[in-house]
Amino acid sequence: MNERVRLTVWVRGHVQGVGFRWYTRANALRIGGLVGFASNLADGRVQVVAEGPRAECEQLLEWLQDGDTPGKVEGITEIWDTPRGGYGTFEIR
Repeated sequence: MNERVRLTVWVRGHVQGVGFRWYTRANALRIGGLVGFASNLADGRVQVVAEGPRAECEQLLEWLQDGDTPGKVEGITEIWDTPRGGYGTFEIR
């Protein structure tokens, strides 16, 4: 059984103004089964919150880490938690 989880990731680097949130949303929708959001933060990072099956969240995290993203990811911080719900789709904020 694939447990449902909440993944929160803060992405550092040149990730604003390059389509990073749009590509993150598109990839989350391609993977399927994920809801949540990608949002720019005032300090230049992008916050990604994804809820869904652990395997799908792991796929999204792998994509965020592997460098196949717009801009330049210099590092990420991740937290795994239990889902809180409240999302209907994966959106850009």
